[in-house]
Amino acid sequence: MGDVVLALMRTMGSLRSGRIWVYVAAPAVVSLVLWIVLALRGLSVMVEWLLGHQPMTLLIAWGVAWGVAWLATLLAYMGAWMAIFACAYLTASLLAAIFIMPLLLKHLAETDYRDVAPMGKDSFVAAAVNSVGASILFVIGWLLTLPLWIVPGLSLVLPLLLMAWYNRRTFAYDALSMHATADEWEQLRPQTKGPMFMLGLTMALLAHVPLLGLLVPA
Repeated sequence: MGDVVLALMRTMGSLRSGRIWVYVAAPAVVSLVLWIVLALRGLSVMVEWLLGHQPMTLLIAWGVAWGVAWLATLLAYMGAWMAIFACAYLTASLLAAIFIMPLLLKHLAETDYRDVAPMGKDSFVAAAVNSVGASILFVIGWLLTLPLWIVPGLSLVLPLLLMAWYNRRTFAYDALSMHATADEWEQLRPQTKGPMFMLGLTMALLAHVPLLGLLVPA
């Protein structure tokens, strides 16, 4: 846990640079504008789709019998907004990982981390493949666990765990690829799996803070 705290403290220290804020804000602004427009146009369609499929159809039948049919509609709107939020975060993450991360790492390597030698391979294709692959798995996991979200408590836990995994899978690679050798990467991956996941989970918690969450990927 100490490594996680240290990483967060050093991150806060790096935010004193105005250029860092440009890198942090750029994917968030693009993603926010894009998904606000899409939400205004597609929210009702998504809600109708959710209401027409399991487990919402069962919940509607149960709600009619007990006089609380409105509960299904409420959960459908919550699910739709959570889906839009997840897509916005995913978009910001992809933009940050593929386009912003190389610029961000270059700036940090020249300022705060001059003592770290770049001995890895800075491959745009490899980073893009890793990020897109992680995003596809994230979406599949999100869809497969969607029926479990109606279980009390799981609607809070599952998105956090999925996002923590996504953060670790995507940004651990991006942050290390330019500096770590292949041997170092093989050693670091098993050794830092726990701390990296905890860092991803911390970022996942911050990601659920309105607006601030879109700054989390960078």
